[in-house]
Amino acid sequence: MNKSELINAIAEEAGLAKTDAKKALEAFISTVSNELAKGEKIALIGFGTFSINEKGERTGINPATKQQITIPAKKVVKFKAGAELADKVK
Repeated sequence: MNKSELINAIAEEAGLAKTDAKKALEAFISTVSNELAKGEKIALIGFGTFSINEKGERTGINPATKQQITIPAKKVVKFKAGAELADKVK
């Protein structure tokens, strides 16, 4: 499912116009992105939790040259599914 298909599904499920569903989805994405950028965690009970995970610096191998390289530390977005979502997917 791509973004436009998701907007259509939200509009149909919630009984909204597609433009309103698009605004709601974009507001959700913007809010989650902004909170994660601040280092906050977003917990949606039953759905899941979005958080930031810090990966430390590590050593890797360049597959093209087989030389060791240092992979710098970085922050990554993590999503952990909630119980209801996990049960639905089983």
